[in-house]
Amino acid sequence: MAKAPVLTPRAVDFPRWYQDVINKAELAENGPVRGTMVIRPYGYGLWERMQGDLDARIKAVGVQNAYFPLFIPQSYLTREAEHVEGFAPELAVVTHAGGKELEEPVVVRPTSETIVNEYFSKWVRSYRDLPLLINQWANVVRWELRPRLFLRTTEFLWQEGHTAHATYEDAREFAARIHRDVYADFMENVLAMDVVPGRKTARERFAGAVNTLTLEGMMGDGKALQLGTSHELGQNFARAFNTRYLSRDGEQELVWQTSWGSTTRLVGALVMMHGDDDGLRLPPRLAPVQAVVLAVKGDDAVLAAVRETGDRLTAAGVRVRVDDRTDIPFGRRAVDWELRGVPVRVEIGPRDLESGTATLVRRIPGGKEPVRTDLLAEAVPKALEEDQALLLRQARERRKARTVEARTVEEAAEAAVAGGWARVRWADLGPEGEAALAERAVSVRCLVAEDGAVPDADDAPGNVALVARAY
Repeated sequence: MAKAPVLTPRAVDFPRWYQDVINKAELAENGPVRGTMVIRPYGYGLWERMQGDLDARIKAVGVQNAYFPLFIPQSYLTREAEHVEGFAPELAVVTHAGGKELEEPVVVRPTSETIVNEYFSKWVRSYRDLPLLINQWANVVRWELRPRLFLRTTEFLWQEGHTAHATYEDAREFAARIHRDVYADFMENVLAMDVVPGRKTARERFAGAVNTLTLEGMMGDGKALQLGTSHELGQNFARAFNTRYLSRDGEQELVWQTSWGSTTRLVGALVMMHGDDDGLRLPPRLAPVQAVVLAVKGDDAVLAAVRETGDRLTAAGVRVRVDDRTDIPFGRRAVDWELRGVPVRVEIGPRDLESGTATLVRRIPGGKEPVRTDLLAEAVPKALEEDQALLLRQARERRKARTVEARTVEEAAEAAVAGGWARVRWADLGPEGEAALAERAVSVRCLVAEDGAVPDADDAPGNVALVARAY
C-alpha cells in the first residue's frame, strides 16, 4: 500500500497544499478571532529577516523610523473623501470603551495617511523641513471577508512609509526610488522573486493616490499576487490636512506626498512562488538556517564530527543549525528540514566518517552527493549562491511560459481563467474592457511599457496591460 504524501500535491489542490505547508512547516495558525493569525517562531523568523533587510534599505535612502497611534479619530478619515470611501468596508470601529460610549468613534488603524498628516501639518513649517521622510513598522486591521493565512488577514504586520516633499517632481522620484531600489531590488536579490514592476490603473489605484506603482508576482498556480506598492499621493492629503510650507519665495505652498508599504504577505508569497510538493524552498540569502548538519546515528565519533562541521561552516559565514537529536529517527528529521525549506543538508554517519566525506543534500535543485569534509567550507557557500540564482531563474521561466499575448478581452480572460497571465494592449482594452474582465474575477494587475519599463502615464502610447486572476 502506497504511503500517503506528507502534503497535498499542488496539482491536486493548490490552496490545500498551501495550508498544509503553513501548518506542517509551523509558520502560522489561525487566531481565535476570525481572520487573525498566530505567527509561529519559524514563520516569524522569516519575517524578521525580511524586516531587517528592508529596514536597512529604507534607512539607506534617508528615511527615519517613527511610530503613530493604533487608534485614529473617525473624523480624520472623513477629511479625504476618496480615501474613506475606499477603506469604509474594511474598517474596524471602536464605539465603546471604559464602560461607556465614546464621544467620537475611533478607527483601528487600516493605514496611517490621515494621522501622519495630522502631525506632518504641525512639523512642516518651511522648505528647510523638507523632504520629511518617515517610516513605521506596525500592525494594521482591515476586516477581511475571505481570510487566508499571510495573504489576507484581518490583522497583519507591515511597514508603511510616509513622506512630504517641496515639489511634485521630488515626490514622484522618491516614490519611484522606493519602488525600484528598495522593494524590487530586495524581492529579486534577497527573496529570489520574479517581479513585474508596473503602474496600477485608475480602477486598481490606492484610495486617495494619484498614481500607484506596484510589483506583481506569479504564484505556483498561475495567479498573481501584489507584493508591494508605492503611491504618489499628490496634494490630496496635504489639502485635506492643510499641510503647507513656506517656500523660498516666501509663499505658503502645499506639500507633495508619497506613501508605500510591504507586509507579512511576503511570507505567503515565498511559499507559493518557490514551494514544491515537499514543502518550502527558501532562498539562501533569506533563510534563517542556510545549512543543517545532521547526525545519522548517535555514536560519539559521529556527534563530534557533526559539531566540528557545524563550527567550520559557521566560520565560513554560513548560518548553521546542528541537529544531533538522535533520539528522533533520522528520516523524520530529514523530512522536517525539507518541509521547512532549509537550502542545504549535510548528513554525517558512520560510513561517511570511514570515507572522510559527508552527504551534501541540496533542497532547491534536489539531489545529493558525497563531499570531502575538508572541502565543505567551500562547497556549501558555492551551492547556496548557485541555488539562490536558480530559484529566481525558475520563477522567471514559469512566468514567461505561462504568459500569453492576447488581442481581445475574451482572449485575456480565457488565459487568466486557465491559470496564466495575459498581455494585451491597453489601447485595445481600456476601462470598459477592464470592467468586463472584473465580471469574470479577472483584473488588470498593472500597466507596463512595451519594453517592460514602468510607464509615465496611464495612457502612454504602447502601454500593455498585464491581466490575471489574483489573490
